[in-house]
Amino acid sequence: MKFIKRFEELCINDISLVGGKNASLGEMIQQLTKKGVLIPSGFVITADAYKYYLKFNNLDKKISLLLKNINKNKLKEFAFIGKKIRDLIYNATLPQDLEKEILQSYKDMQKKYGKTCSVAVRSSATAEDLPEASFAGQQDTYLNISGEKELLNSCKKSFASLFNNRAISYRIDHGFDHMSVYLSIGIQKMVRSDMASAGVAFTLDTESGFKDVIFINSSYGLGENVVQGSISPDEFYIHKPTLEKGFAPILKKRLGSKNKKLIYSGNLNKPVKNILVKEQDRLKFSLSDSEILDIAKQCLIIEKHYSDLKNKWVPMDIEWAKDGFDNKIYIVQARPETVHSLKQDQNFTQEYILDTKNKNKILVTGKSVGRKIATGKVRVISNAKNMHQVLPNEILVTDMTDPDWEPIMKKAAGIITNRGGRTCHAAIVSREIGIPAIVGAIGSTNKLKTGDIVTMDCSSGDIGYVYSGKINFKIEKIELKKIPKLKTEIFTNIGDPDEAFNFSKLPVQGVGLARLEFIINNTIKIHPCALVEPKKVLLKNDKNLINKLTFGYKDKKQYFIDKLAQEAGTIVAAFYPKSVIVRLSDFKSNEYKQLIAGKYFEPVEENPMFGFRGASRYYSEKYRYAFRLECLAMKKIREDMGLDNLIIMIPFVRTIKEAELVLAEMKKHGLERGKNGLQIYMMCEIPSNVILIEKFSKYFDGFSIGSNDLTQTTLAVDRDSELVADIFDERNEAVKKIISMAISGAKKSGVKIGICGQAPSDYPEITEFLIKEGIDSISLNPDTVMKEIILLSKSKM
Repeated sequence: MKFIKRFEELCINDISLVGGKNASLGEMIQQLTKKGVLIPSGFVITADAYKYYLKFNNLDKKISLLLKNINKNKLKEFAFIGKKIRDLIYNATLPQDLEKEILQSYKDMQKKYGKTCSVAVRSSATAEDLPEASFAGQQDTYLNISGEKELLNSCKKSFASLFNNRAISYRIDHGFDHMSVYLSIGIQKMVRSDMASAGVAFTLDTESGFKDVIFINSSYGLGENVVQGSISPDEFYIHKPTLEKGFAPILKKRLGSKNKKLIYSGNLNKPVKNILVKEQDRLKFSLSDSEILDIAKQCLIIEKHYSDLKNKWVPMDIEWAKDGFDNKIYIVQARPETVHSLKQDQNFTQEYILDTKNKNKILVTGKSVGRKIATGKVRVISNAKNMHQVLPNEILVTDMTDPDWEPIMKKAAGIITNRGGRTCHAAIVSREIGIPAIVGAIGSTNKLKTGDIVTMDCSSGDIGYVYSGKINFKIEKIELKKIPKLKTEIFTNIGDPDEAFNFSKLPVQGVGLARLEFIINNTIKIHPCALVEPKKVLLKNDKNLINKLTFGYKDKKQYFIDKLAQEAGTIVAAFYPKSVIVRLSDFKSNEYKQLIAGKYFEPVEENPMFGFRGASRYYSEKYRYAFRLECLAMKKIREDMGLDNLIIMIPFVRTIKEAELVLAEMKKHGLERGKNGLQIYMMCEIPSNVILIEKFSKYFDGFSIGSNDLTQTTLAVDRDSELVADIFDERNEAVKKIISMAISGAKKSGVKIGICGQAPSDYPEITEFLIKEGIDSISLNPDTVMKEIILLSKSKM
């Protein structure tokens, strides 16, 4: 055929003929089907067909004339010209020979897949002189198209979509000649994800650029809702290095609202429609663990193939769909990711820091995109017809965006939407143009008013905050090449898994303290004993909260194990294969009591700081069954996820006997020191630990000084008491003396010793003291790592 190619005939070198999207599908069908990547087949209408279509209808000169004086800043005139061009193309006549080839190819598909076979019609732009140019996401896709008339109509609409407003704007911005860009159309068998789920996957973390994970978004129905950002999808992270080794490293699993799904309508004129999702389905994940891993494995194969072709790392942006009939996962599109892949050569890092004195009111929150801060006037746009009202450097607030909004989005200082997840249109575009966005900020169009001055903060992790008024912030830039190497190992402290990928860029040897308390408090939320002994939970409200959080778990205890493993595993994976020391939970009884149903299980203590905490809980009859869940989570991280860089640390061990009892308890649950390389450390935070450090050395592989508790126990100062707060000082002579004793004692015993307490982060002079004493490692808060390294290098430490 003159104008048609089957996908099986195409490869990546055919971009100039069929566009990047179609060339990529042909490449994968040819090269990756045999490796286990499933791609629906079909055929492609080439760019030659588009040129022929314009020439046959004498459209070239008419279109060129209309584009001659187009100005994207005159929005109404710009939109008028765009529509006129699209109407010219759509209303033109398909040449008979081209129509014949399209219909013959469609009949061949019907022979293969059945007469009721429906197809997806996907546009793919290309420039002959610039085959590497990306036109991703600019043209239109039509789903569930069946019948000859409907197919031909969709093809004409696809040709016309080369002159969508967003596509015209993109070509103007990048200096492309409109008449030198052509359109190819991919006709691909539909995957019946209307009966299952679909979504997108990136072979990196889209926020930090962290390259060792696959990030999957998923929702029920056809994938367009996820791509367009009209729903908040489920989110999954999978760790690449250990997936390649055969493990099942599913890290974070975040439930999205998934309030609607796109399905077949049965109407030829409007072939798809949205319906509401039942609440019981919204509360469940849209993919099973095995399906998550299946998608991740296919993504790995695709990334490796394209990276090998380019001879460098090429992160991929992939669309996938699960077929509701055969229950298989198919890849329907794959293209290079266009934001972080272009930043691989950066040799500096920058950090946005909000004024810590800020006490401004939080107006709305959502999912943060961009790790930046912006201040400006709000402009609420409730209807796309009014988008021209947005002025330069305003904060655009709307329900959601689609590609037609792009010319306006480039004017904005930041974007806030009611709906969407981290791979929605607003999120993708904001990353590309380098502005912050807060998506899924429910109610933002009602809570924020045009003209309000607000500050958007996307610098603080997973959650983005919108504050009232203008708040000062600063930007710190650090050249990575100028960071010196020190003799003493520098680690960092982390509590929030959402920050782990970003902090993994720090020039550290690993994590000296990963706290579980943040995860238990913010993600799990339930007291573990309530899952072990649910009959002791009496109030209906507590039971309802537990049932809602653990929905889908027959064994409620597994909820605690899975969530703790996923969240803590994220921190461990972020720094793999560097050591990550995870301290087991060290809540005090008054803190445990704040968890859901905690009041049924916690004693009333006069002084919880010195009470039922740390090691003494783990072997106690009151808590040992709950501690088992913690152990099983750690075991899952090491054995199921394959993250053998995890080191476990025990807090607040008062006596040698306690050390023996805790280690015995851990061994019962599969955590045996020395087995499969497992190292167990102890917090050195009580005078007894220092006095008997040589004896404790026989039970542990290393120590980490907890300067907060060691100061408290040395000076007998309850750090929760305001009455004696002024006495608490890690620089006290007695505290420094006992730290010195701990270091020398560990050295004498041949055991590693570091510090993970607050003191080095607060006081540079403490850091200098520790290095002089010969400490092996110092673990600092992330915000002080760079400053301390530079300071120490100047003092030649």
